Amino acid sequence: MRTAAQLVYLDLKSVILQWGEDRRFDEMRNNLGKLAIFWIFQAIWVWTVSLPVTVVNASDENPSLQAEDIIGWIMWSVGITLEATADQQKLAFKNSPENRGKWCNVGLWKFTRHPNYFGEILLWWGIFVASTPVLDGAEWLVILGPIFLTLLLLFVSGIPLLEESADKKFGNIAGYRVYKRTTSPLIPLPPTMYGNLPSWFKAAFLFELPFYSKNFPGEGANW
Repeated sequence: MRTAAQLVYLDLKSVILQWGEDRRFDEMRNNLGKLAIFWIFQAIWVWTVSLPVTVVNASDENPSLQAEDIIGWIMWSVGITLEATADQQKLAFKNSPENRGKWCNVGLWKFTRHPNYFGEILLWWGIFVASTPVLDGAEWLVILGPIFLTLLLLFVSGIPLLEESADKKFGNIAGYRVYKRTTSPLIPLPPTMYGNLPSWFKAAFLFELPFYSKNFPGEGANW
């Protein structure tokens, strides 16, 4: 279980090292209070999401291989592969001079607007599933870890912030408007399929939440 957390950390660290900065700090570098709150929140985030890992590492049980282990580690493997691949594809896209001022729509980004977040969510749910054979009683509360991460990325600091930024930057470009209408926000789907789905279905089952488009020029929450 420690290996999972370490690989996620190393993957994200390598991307930040290549980009040269983590832009989440841009507005906080000169405000010690904001920076302290940010770091405390990050510590709570890491602790909460890592609850399944913590409980499994502390357990004395050593059950035989079960279906949950296989399913969980398949989910983790797919998730970390998607996240690492998406990050590298976006990094390569951003590093190409010809793509300056464009949004990333190559590789996995053709099928979802946030493939890295889909991978992140999938890998932590995979770790939870793999941990279930040793959970007992109150230990099942570790499900709060992947739930917290999922809610955070869907409603707080993940997709909402990036959608707002992208809409302000590219919202008046016809190609981007088509990309957003035909590309799933989270779950990878072929654009031709997603683009033809009704809006109510997208909102109910595919996380195309109205407030993701509140800054979409001329359409807003009714998009």
